[in-house]
Amino acid sequence: MTTLRPFTCDDLFKYNNVNFDPLTETYGLSFYTQYLAKWPEYFQLAESPSGHIMGYIMGKVEGHMDNWHGHVTALTVSPDYRRLGLAGLLMNFLEDISEKKRAYFVDLFVRKSNKVAINMYKNLGYIIYRTILEYYSGDQDEDAYDMRKALSRDVNKKSVIPYTQPVRLEDIDMN
Repeated sequence: MTTLRPFTCDDLFKYNNVNFDPLTETYGLSFYTQYLAKWPEYFQLAESPSGHIMGYIMGKVEGHMDNWHGHVTALTVSPDYRRLGLAGLLMNFLEDISEKKRAYFVDLFVRKSNKVAINMYKNLGYIIYRTILEYYSGDQDEDAYDMRKALSRDVNKKSVIPYTQPVRLEDIDMN
């Protein structure tokens, strides 16, 4: 039996096993605590009956007018607990919070090479909205897909009409 509960500051000392995946972005402590302070309702943890952290989701709500949306900053599930539907459970939680906040859509960024995650998001109803060139930096820069799912407030689904051309990060409004 999995328990979903709010992420706490104490969890920052226990989540390393979840972040070992090379496709999981790991941030500094101040980044996590900023999210805990500003958007605590968007920061949830999946916990096993024995108290192990199985995964977590970290997000926020942002934007203006018809660009008001929920954003998935990080979603990760420990390798020991994959293929159990936890990522879908966490995504549904974030989507429900975004619906309550009257958001038009939920978006996220995913590495173009992360085919497993892309397929999972597609199965959850997300579309590839646009490609952002060189979004991820490192030894080799990598493009990202900006994936979106319209929520009930976006009756005409305007938020998910895809771009046909790739964009650069500096050319888009991230809010």
